[in-house]
Amino acid sequence: MRIVLILVMTAFLNSNACEKKALSDVPSCIQQMIKDYENKPKQNPPAAIYQYDYNGGKVYYVNAPCCDQFNTVFDANCNVLCHPDGGLTGKGDGRCADFNNVKANELLIWKDIR
Repeated sequence: MRIVLILVMTAFLNSNACEKKALSDVPSCIQQMIKDYENKPKQNPPAAIYQYDYNGGKVYYVNAPCCDQFNTVFDANCNVLCHPDGGLTGKGDGRCADFNNVKANELLIWKDIR
């Protein structure tokens, strides 16, 4: 039993270390965005930030707080690139209509689990 407890604790501590290391690789403006979300009331659906490879660079997809609002894609400097989906039609703003077909290497950066 003691060995099982040690293994579980080791796995838990290692998973937290990996999560912190992953966040250190995220641009500071995205880290600030996460802090801002953590200081706001929880949204439904829960806020989440994903990293993708798109058009030769890393981008960050942030889901909207509710229905009929645009989901947003930011570059590494937190400039809005486009809104690939969401909105009244569900098809975004049309500026990156290929996003959902071309994006690659999805990585969940953060999700509000409160």
